[in-house]
Amino acid sequence: MKSFIQILSAMSLLLLYGSQVAMAQENTRSGASTYQIVGTVVEGDATTPVSYATVQLLEASTDKQIVGAAADGEGKFYLTGFTPGTYKLQINFVGFAPYIKSGISVKEGQKMLDLGKLTMEEESVSLEEVTVQGQRELITEKVDRTIYNAENDKTTVGGDATDVLRRVPMLSVDLDGNVSMRGSNNLVVLIDNKPSTMSASSIADALKQIPADEIKSVEVITSPSAKYDAEGSGGVINIVTKKNNLQGTSLSINTSAGMRGSNLGLNASARKGKWGFNLGGFGRTGYNIKGGFENNQVVTNPDGTISNITQSSDTRNNMLMGRYNFGADYEIDKYNWLAASVNFGMFNRKAKQDNLLTENYLDDELVSALMRRVNTEDLSNTVDISLNYTKTFEKPQKEFSIMTLYSRNNRTNDFVQALLDGDFEAVESRIRNENASNNQEFTVQVDYVTPLGDGENQILEYGAKNILRRVNSDYAYFTAEGADGAYQESDNAQYNNVFDYDQNVTAGYLSFTQGFLKHYTIKAGARYEYTTINADFQNGEVDGDIPNYGVLVPSVNLSRKLENGNMIKAAYNRRIQRPSLQFLNPNIQSSNPTQISQGNPLLDPEYTDNYELSYSTYLNEASINISSFFRNTNGSIQPLRTVQDDGVIYTTYENIGSERSIGLNLFANINISNKLSFNGGVDTYYTMIDNNVGNPLYNASNEGFVVSGRMFGNYNITDSWVLQAFTFARGRRVNLQGYDSGFGIYGLNINKQFAEKRGSIGLGAENFFTPEFKMKSEIISPTITQHSTNIMRNMNFKINFSYRIGKMSVAPRRKKKSIENEDLKGGDSGGGNMMGAQ
Repeated sequence: MKSFIQILSAMSLLLLYGSQVAMAQENTRSGASTYQIVGTVVEGDATTPVSYATVQLLEASTDKQIVGAAADGEGKFYLTGFTPGTYKLQINFVGFAPYIKSGISVKEGQKMLDLGKLTMEEESVSLEEVTVQGQRELITEKVDRTIYNAENDKTTVGGDATDVLRRVPMLSVDLDGNVSMRGSNNLVVLIDNKPSTMSASSIADALKQIPADEIKSVEVITSPSAKYDAEGSGGVINIVTKKNNLQGTSLSINTSAGMRGSNLGLNASARKGKWGFNLGGFGRTGYNIKGGFENNQVVTNPDGTISNITQSSDTRNNMLMGRYNFGADYEIDKYNWLAASVNFGMFNRKAKQDNLLTENYLDDELVSALMRRVNTEDLSNTVDISLNYTKTFEKPQKEFSIMTLYSRNNRTNDFVQALLDGDFEAVESRIRNENASNNQEFTVQVDYVTPLGDGENQILEYGAKNILRRVNSDYAYFTAEGADGAYQESDNAQYNNVFDYDQNVTAGYLSFTQGFLKHYTIKAGARYEYTTINADFQNGEVDGDIPNYGVLVPSVNLSRKLENGNMIKAAYNRRIQRPSLQFLNPNIQSSNPTQISQGNPLLDPEYTDNYELSYSTYLNEASINISSFFRNTNGSIQPLRTVQDDGVIYTTYENIGSERSIGLNLFANINISNKLSFNGGVDTYYTMIDNNVGNPLYNASNEGFVVSGRMFGNYNITDSWVLQAFTFARGRRVNLQGYDSGFGIYGLNINKQFAEKRGSIGLGAENFFTPEFKMKSEIISPTITQHSTNIMRNMNFKINFSYRIGKMSVAPRRKKKSIENEDLKGGDSGGGNMMGAQ
């Protein structure tokens, strides 16, 4: 282990050194190693920065672009990679008139030219007439987060949030839409800085409800500060949707139709004076999703005999999902602002396993051959109602805010299993499992931010939060004879019961940001959370005590700005991961009768320490981000598998694991020309897992590398025709008792813009050379050997269409801030958090 850490550390240093050497070599070849232009872009008041404006250096005589860059969060920019000469500077940002400065002369031997403050004036124009020359960088670095500017990536047209997150540095998304950050599924996923019960049941399902065209940016917070809830050992993902301060009315439509799925979205906005309204909806359906399933398990029975069970079936899936919202905001006066919203979401999935053949061999002798049909329904609906109040002050950055949020998620997860007779023709008997659950939450949060001194280098943040959560699971089993027999309810409390889980989380935090030594910034703080829990069954009691607990969560983020806009960051934080309903729910899941599972209501949270070091740099038209990390988790929730007398594998969960991961992430964005650009990255980590069980029959440990990568390209064929391509691959995944195989996906789109770019139409193809994917997994233990294969047919061809009606103009920007409510709601992706309890 020590030697491996030394090797990985050497790799990190080598990459950092290599990037600096490459930059030096490139500048040396161009003769531009000593020339630099710097400046600060500000608004008309000469104090407010225009963050992330696009800056271009043009040749004075031809207007040919020589170099370009994006201003940072403080409006500062750095231009390098040019030779002495006469130039023109052009700055663009939506809502402002283009700024042009001519007659810039760089003389031989002049090392740096400081242009000082460059003032942009706000401009009121119709959206159809706004043309932004150039493109902001896809990646923005801040002291505690990496921001992916999704609105600048046009390769996701017609997709959803899953397609966007596949392009984000440090994130990995599997074929089912489950998200992991640097190998960890334990994530907090926020939408506009707020949780949503859309993701209470599944992060993957929630992401499919958000259209890609409505996403402005994705914030990856690998080391959350004290202001963020302690939940989520892997970090925080905040999906920021498009908001505006435009005046007028607008209606947009976007739709896509294909072989495997279609979607339709409508969005209307209206703003007049101090009032703003938004009404929107997005629906998506998946159909004709066919596949297959194969499973082979070899089990050593308690009596010493060997059972070999083989299974196979064909699968069919259909999905229907939607997200609908209404919001209003009102500017009471210059310093006070109210906002309210209502959001509805739904997700319905119906899955069928046809001809599920199960053959059971005992010591190589066929004991039974059974044929079943299994229908599963996973139906959910959500509602979120929020009311926010924000007060700002004459002093910049000083704010007080209150947020209230009520959320409810109703879910039904049922299955019907029909057993055929010996001839595999008529239905002999049926089993039905009904499991209705709901998750209700009421949240109140108060935050206060105030600068200290002159407000430029010191910021103090503190606040409090309370969450009342109630989770209910009502489950029952029924049996029936034949195809038409009446169902009879089981009277066994293990199969027929109501489980209530109440949780109250009270939290307070203090965070302090300090700038020092000109280029350094530190953000340090602490958060304390106290959780009380009450759980019971309608029939019977929980077998054991569930203790209340408190946790103190420290965090430190440090950054240093280097020359040319480069940045290096280091961070440490402690996180907790509370068990989700998936792991707590005592309902016995036995849709596959050879593999049954049951949650454990007595689970404790996991505790994780995170350390990271990252570096961002720019090489002419390329931006590069390199980060390394180490993560150590104790009390990890891991599956505990035992073999029952009939050879069935029974799985439950315990706090028995420890997990260590060390890794490296590399992401680059390259603009080869005004027409051609690429972005992509590689994520790799080495993980070591141990369940710390002394009994050799159940002891398990595993370790190995996991590598993922992605690449995206964009080519502007003409002013109106655009060609886009993407590919994503994830390597073999390491589990406690085996592995999941890797997979790869790819796609190609061509779009035509028309009506002064108010509309676009295009064709897309996905996985067009791959009729099907085979996802293989294995479990190996002293008593169990299991190999499974899932087959997915994901080849797809689609037509995309979007159009915008209406005319809105840019108004002066109001200083508003959405409330940050970071309570985790999502993640049933192999250890994620369904409940998101705080």
